[in-house]
Amino acid sequence: MNTKKNWLNQQQQLICERRSVRHFSDRQPTKEQIDAILEAGRWAPSGLNNQPWRFAIIREPELQSSIAGLTKYHRVINEAPVLISVFLDKDMLYHREKDIQSIGAALQNMLLMAHSLGLGAVWLGEILKNGEQVCKLLELPSRYELMAVIATGYPTEPHKNQEKGRKPLEELVLLRR
Repeated sequence: MNTKKNWLNQQQQLICERRSVRHFSDRQPTKEQIDAILEAGRWAPSGLNNQPWRFAIIREPELQSSIAGLTKYHRVINEAPVLISVFLDKDMLYHREKDIQSIGAALQNMLLMAHSLGLGAVWLGEILKNGEQVCKLLELPSRYELMAVIATGYPTEPHKNQEKGRKPLEELVLLRR
């Protein structure tokens, strides 16, 4: 029982301590670390197990710079050693809204894995307004729709468990019957 409680506490701690990291050192995450992040995304739930997500890993500074020009968060993208662009494969659609929710689950898994590996990461969504241009830069067919870009790498500062403030649970629960 005690082992199970410790495991639950560790998982809760991982979830509660994860923060969006927007400042990265030059230190490069390993291929194994990036693959672990992708594996975490791969294991997210999806309707009919259709797994509609696809990933593009970008490490080339010139390509990152071109992508950075498509968002107001250009500094974050240019500073991150690795970008993981996450796409919806429209040829795999089961139900659009459910598939987008599944990609959200994949993104959360990926962010938690990055944190558990000692990496920092941030989920960037503002770039979606230029998703078609991102696909063109990456030379991807139109069947792929950009859902998010995760900027990841080693944080410049050690993680500080800063309380970002969350609404009390009582304020979020609509009904208990």
